[in-house]
Amino acid sequence: MNEVLVALAVVSDTLRTLLLVGGIAFAGVAVVDWAVRTRRINPFNGVARFMRTHVDPRLAGVERQVARVGSHPSSTPWWALVAYVVLAALLLAALDMVSTLLREAIAASSLGGAGLLVLVVSWTFGFLRLALLVRVIASWFPSLASRRWIAWSVGATEWMLRPLRRVVPSLGVMDITPIVAYFALQIAQSLVENILF
Repeated sequence: MNEVLVALAVVSDTLRTLLLVGGIAFAGVAVVDWAVRTRRINPFNGVARFMRTHVDPRLAGVERQVARVGSHPSSTPWWALVAYVVLAALLLAALDMVSTLLREAIAASSLGGAGLLVLVVSWTFGFLRLALLVRVIASWFPSLASRRWIAWSVGATEWMLRPLRRVVPSLGVMDITPIVAYFALQIAQSLVENILF
């Protein structure tokens, strides 16, 4: 099992390096594409033609989303870069989560029955925090919130958010109950672990 953890650490380190290099390259392409779109680079030279032919078609989906929210199409490369950074961070977080789950399983297996109970408590609270995170991210994209593969997060979290909404005031259009729920879960996990162990 330790070999799997070592392999995951190697994959994670390699992926971090690749994503960093890819991010730097993507940032360079975004700068050049932005310069072409804003006509800071002559639209008739070879670089501009290359960008229009090879890069802009790949950003067409992002450009549609940018236009849909009313932003200027010249900001498309920046939004694509933001999307790359967010997706890279989510990928690395997922790898770290898998690695942590494996480490916890190895540690729990050495403790016997008590270790299994620790594992169940830890994974239950971890699942609830993940559901909160998925729900918050999905709320930023209304088209995602209604998808079936996101709906599980609503079912897993509504039981704790509904009572909190009655107590916690909203800050204008921002609902801070998921943040309060996240910290409440942290406190509840500590209390449960202290009571049980």
